[in-house]
Amino acid sequence: MKIPPPPSRKPLQSKDIILSEHRGDDDTSAAQEQHVARWWRRVRQGLAGDRGAVTVELVIATPLLLFGLLAIIQFALWSHATHVAQAAASQALASARIQDGTAGAGYAAGQRLLDELAHGPLQSSQLDVARSATEVTVSIRGEATPVIPGLHLPVHAEASGTAERFVPDTGPNP
Repeated sequence: MKIPPPPSRKPLQSKDIILSEHRGDDDTSAAQEQHVARWWRRVRQGLAGDRGAVTVELVIATPLLLFGLLAIIQFALWSHATHVAQAAASQALASARIQDGTAGAGYAAGQRLLDELAHGPLQSSQLDVARSATEVTVSIRGEATPVIPGLHLPVHAEASGTAERFVPDTGPNP
């Protein structure tokens, strides 16, 4: 059975269908009109209820998705900056703790590595090297390059170890 196109006159009301049945019109024609009217009502209700919902979801979801992506990139950049600072601290410690090493030699080695590696991920880096007769301590502080505006993540790395020195054997010789 083929469903006819919607009537071009005003939408069918339930009272019209009841009146047409009482006037003695053809039963099949009234049933078809009632069926078509119900079908069009369902279509209009289905379309009217969700109209614009996808746009609203997209307007909300897209910035959240972009923020999540930027947060992942920011975390990766902070992690890389921390590794660069730790590598520079280890290099400075290795240069300062050798037997004839100085705090200045450790500072130069650490600063050289920071100059080579830290231009992108690490900003405002400060290198401190302290050497005593028995111990060397290196500290690097800085800030990860911000990807998300206004978010400034601190970076800190420390390395310490004993200073190498010659200690003569004072025990009895066998």
